[in-house]
Amino acid sequence: MKLKRHQHGLTFMGLLVVGILLALAGVVFAQLVPTYLEFIAVKKAVDKAAVGTTVAEVRSAFDKAAQIDDIRTISGKDLTVGKEGDRVVVSFAYTREVHLTGPAYLVMKYEGRSK
Repeated sequence: MKLKRHQHGLTFMGLLVVGILLALAGVVFAQLVPTYLEFIAVKKAVDKAAVGTTVAEVRSAFDKAAQIDDIRTISGKDLTVGKEGDRVVVSFAYTREVHLTGPAYLVMKYEGRSK
């Protein structure tokens, strides 16, 4: 008598569950990518603005860069401008909420400072 070999693999229901989970992860990821790209743009604009010598110059330079890069989450007045030694240091912190479904939100906290 020949023994049956054990079959390996996913059932149709298992494949369906895995597919649904991957689709949901893809939807969340697609909503998070724009917030991270905006963070990169903010970081770049802060680095450009840090060449100013006064607080007003730094904020104005950031606002100009924010207009070009379409940054809407943070503005020049939200920046913290200080000095470390002889160089200007610009720091920022903000949060972004991504609505998932119903009362569920994903909160992303971004912070950084100039080089």
